[in-house]
Amino acid sequence: MSNPLLMPFSTPFEVPPFGEIQNEHYLPAIQQSIDMARAEILGIANATEPATFENTIEALEKSGEVMGRATSILFNLNSAETSEEMQKITQEASPILTAFNNEIQQNARLFARIKAVYDVMDSLGLNAEQSMLLEKTYKGFIRSGAGLNDGDKKRFKEVAMELSTLGLKFGENVLAETNEYELVIEDENDLKGLPGDLTQRAAMLAAEKGKLGQWIFTLQAPSYIPFMEYADNRALREKMFRAYMSKALKDGDRDNKEIVKKLVTLRKELAGLLGYNTYADFVLEERMAMRPANVKDFLQDLLEKAKHKAEDEVEEIKAYMKELGVEHELQRWDWGYYSEKLRKKKYDLDDELTKPYFQLEKVIDGVFQTAEKLYGISFKENSNIPVYHEEVKAYEVTDEAGEKMAIFWADFFPRKGKRGGAWMTSFRDQENPDGKRVIPQVSIVCNFTPSSADQPSLLKFDEVLTLFHEFGHALHGMLANTRYGSLSGTSVYWDFVELPSQIFENWCYEKECLDLFAKHYETGESIPEEYIDRIRKASTYHEAYATMRQLSFGFLDMAFHDRENADIDVVDLEREALAPIDLFPKIEGTNMSVQFSHIFAGGYAAGYYSYKWAEVLDADAFALFKERGVFDKETANSFKENILSRGGTEPPMELYKRFRGQEPTVDALLERAGLS
Repeated sequence: MSNPLLMPFSTPFEVPPFGEIQNEHYLPAIQQSIDMARAEILGIANATEPATFENTIEALEKSGEVMGRATSILFNLNSAETSEEMQKITQEASPILTAFNNEIQQNARLFARIKAVYDVMDSLGLNAEQSMLLEKTYKGFIRSGAGLNDGDKKRFKEVAMELSTLGLKFGENVLAETNEYELVIEDENDLKGLPGDLTQRAAMLAAEKGKLGQWIFTLQAPSYIPFMEYADNRALREKMFRAYMSKALKDGDRDNKEIVKKLVTLRKELAGLLGYNTYADFVLEERMAMRPANVKDFLQDLLEKAKHKAEDEVEEIKAYMKELGVEHELQRWDWGYYSEKLRKKKYDLDDELTKPYFQLEKVIDGVFQTAEKLYGISFKENSNIPVYHEEVKAYEVTDEAGEKMAIFWADFFPRKGKRGGAWMTSFRDQENPDGKRVIPQVSIVCNFTPSSADQPSLLKFDEVLTLFHEFGHALHGMLANTRYGSLSGTSVYWDFVELPSQIFENWCYEKECLDLFAKHYETGESIPEEYIDRIRKASTYHEAYATMRQLSFGFLDMAFHDRENADIDVVDLEREALAPIDLFPKIEGTNMSVQFSHIFAGGYAAGYYSYKWAEVLDADAFALFKERGVFDKETANSFKENILSRGGTEPPMELYKRFRGQEPTVDALLERAGLS
């Protein structure tokens, strides 16, 4: 029987034939495609003619296409539409792929040919993108152990393989803990304060599980977050909070404490093998921040600017609680609840007021219209394009001349096989190797509130921001226009990758943008300007507290990864790292680190600071749009040509300065956040 992962895709636009791919296809396809890639790469390594940029660097760039295609499908679906069987397949495939990658990266003959080209780089007459590909290829081999002695190479391989397996296991534990927990409510009085659509979905979930007349709430974001913000029953808020913050902390098969400890220890060892003092030193060599001291100075500077105001915000909530006659001490499970009540009082604004204007389908249309007004691209749904789940929608993306730019998938609702959060990913990167543009295949995955029996999916404003954020990442992928796929789209430094996503959120506060889509789902009335003003004013509400929260994650990340002593106790390290930042009493039996997927199951290790770093960039960049007009074509075209289309073809600061005319400053961020 033929394996669809090994055959040319005969689908529209050569997208993955999701309906034909079965779980049993993955491992054979990966094994065979590795053999194919190995043959291609050994042909490059063992060539007898002198090494050139074309026969070595470009040839290496083109190798392994079938393997890359199969693995991207497996790992993307393992996040968006997984099962126990697929998780086992991924666990088995991950070390195989890591071993092959190490085999190639440590091939002495191949590295000798790459080095031969690198050593004469200045005499080759390469353009900026070719130079970047050569530099990235050479450094990639060095950073993967190509320069080590045989003994250290062997150990490097072992460490890399174990790290890949541990990262997967960490994420699976968090997902399993999230999916397993249910808060079952039998007494209707315990629902007081909760929005009707939330309780209706909870009743539907209970009915699906045979608990008629009851309500089930989960740790999935669309259930957990509004529960913590609106539930009047404090004991139940505490119960939910403790459940959420103890995920993967309880002793047993899903406890992540030892996994975190092993990950930190092995990352430190890997960095040491390559001659770095810490894992952060290793990572930050290829970031805009460059070194750990710069990251810590950046975080500390923002901490000093935000802490006093954040403390004032906490005191404001305590005073408000007293005003309401509440006598108990402010705890973490109280913050969202009383913060939301005070926000409503101060700005006469809450999610229930604005949600009717943010029907999901209309927000999607608004995102598309915003992209069209800025960058001249349009979106057309195409039901003939295969999807991996019936809820996913597929679109063709075209430019003003009608040329196909990309394929775009949108996957919005939570389900058991999908991990929490929101992200953008790619099934195929844009490239232009032979003068013909290969269009990218891009997807965004979210976990929004689904429709109920009598109401469409209505988004909170924060969810509108999330959709714009992930779509900003998608634009980075869809508008890419580079020669090499490995430098395309989001293949940039990690502390630069959030600029396109975070800047796109800014349009959500602009009347010109909101008027495109923010219309009442029943009456069709546009969102009142008064509401837009309240949204803007409320946007800096407790911004110092939010800044402190982000900084705490950045400091925690650096505490794990900028250390020469890797012998740690996870709970003690977190308590020590967060002590200067914490605004609440410590709650025993809770821990952030064991569920901190960004740094232990994702790509943000020693890089979580980049969210705040990118906020500096996006505030500074959007200031130019504000100055010239938020839909100013010339500014939008400059952002497209210098940032979105260029990917990682040049150093990010050079690309940024070309757009902005100067290096960024923190001034615009501080002003926007009300911290100046």
